[in-house]
Amino acid sequence: MIIAMAGLPGVGKSTLARALASRLDAVVLDKDQVRANLFPPSHVDYTLDQDDFCVDVMYRTSRWLLERQRATTVILDGCTYTRRYQVDTLREVVADLGTELRIIECACDDDVAVARLERDRAAGRHPAANRTPALYWEFQAAAETIPPPKLTVDTNRPVTEEVAECLAHLTSTPRVTATELGATAR
Repeated sequence: MIIAMAGLPGVGKSTLARALASRLDAVVLDKDQVRANLFPPSHVDYTLDQDDFCVDVMYRTSRWLLERQRATTVILDGCTYTRRYQVDTLREVVADLGTELRIIECACDDDVAVARLERDRAAGRHPAANRTPALYWEFQAAAETIPPPKLTVDTNRPVTEEVAECLAHLTSTPRVTATELGATAR
């Protein structure tokens, strides 16, 4: 299964991804960590092109992991999936892999997301140097609605409640086949 964490910067995708991973014994592929490991600081540019390159590496890694151990759960973290082509590409990749996809969209109040971004920036806790309130507002202005199927999680709540909601969703929602995903992406 592939679980894609979606939502604007600062909404809690990474926190929820790590918490879910520990409960599901899943592998987390984090776009910002991938970028930090692939590019020396002098070559990090935070362009959409570089973001897409890093996400493609995550997809290729997912394929490698799932081909070797089909029961693996991979959590994709770091891509916002707030542009239609990102969701379409994700669904095409998952359909090609023949595995199950769950999109978990994280959302919270604007002031909560901005405060998280400011707190992380001041503490130096995040590898992405461009992760600022300005980036949040920029992405929000350009965001397109993430089409269903998806679960939208209110990340204003304690992470334990968020995890419980996600686990209930992951175990109760009917499976979507790769063929249905391919049809949805077109």
